[in-house]
Amino acid sequence: MPPLTAQRTPPNTGEYPALDDHAARVLRQFRLIFNTVRRHFQTMEKQSGIGGAQVWALSLVAQHQGLRVTQLAALMDIHQSTTSNLVRSLIKSGLLHSEKSSSDRRVVELYVLPEGLKLLKKIPGPFAGVLPHALQRMDEVTLLQLERNLSALINRLEVDEQAAHTPIAMM
Repeated sequence: MPPLTAQRTPPNTGEYPALDDHAARVLRQFRLIFNTVRRHFQTMEKQSGIGGAQVWALSLVAQHQGLRVTQLAALMDIHQSTTSNLVRSLIKSGLLHSEKSSSDRRVVELYVLPEGLKLLKKIPGPFAGVLPHALQRMDEVTLLQLERNLSALINRLEVDEQAAHTPIAMM
């Protein structure tokens, strides 16, 4: 039996070809990104007791008191049904309040309660997450190049198009 410290490379059966150096480096970059995003949301959840998507929704309503659910969905670039679920849980937690608009009773407006504002003060930002924050700080040329390259990668994957509108914090 080989010593525990020895590194054993499994035989390459051809079923799973070994990554070339360049592909391995890119894979490590994706791992760094995913782990950084995951760690940020775990920290937010640990400090707040609510999920990262809920923190983001709460922060947006705090910035725009009286926001409608449809507007919140647009700001977060997620489905309205997903947004409704986030809002429902925040209301149930006593962090958010909804009320019918005085000008149009069909419209529901959202307001952050004092407990929600207090919670937001305890949480490290960025509330939307580190990935959207980093993307917003990139120049247009780099973003366009990244978009093209990611589109090429996505075209080689079997993707669920619905996942594009699911907050990363909920994955």
